[in-house]
Amino acid sequence: MLMSTFTELEEVVLEETDVADGRKLILFNDDVHSFDFVIEALIEVCEHELLQAEQCTIIVHFKGKCAVKQGSYEKLEPMCTALLERGLTAEIQ
Repeated sequence: MLMSTFTELEEVVLEETDVADGRKLILFNDDVHSFDFVIEALIEVCEHELLQAEQCTIIVHFKGKCAVKQGSYEKLEPMCTALLERGLTAEIQ
């Protein structure tokens, strides 16, 4: 049941972040930050709704990374910088 729910959550998150531009902001897992810290960062920096931030955080935890935003480099660069300034590990691909 848990794996099925996780797969459904992943599909919803991917639909939410699917945009025509090809770059992705990838957030990577670490053993330092709490779920609440990451959720708050995604809401503040990436303008996620609470549910989307929670889903991305779960995916990062279990899969090791998650595309948390998609768009142009110019749009993603300040978000990536803000996540890095919070001590999270992120990159634009």
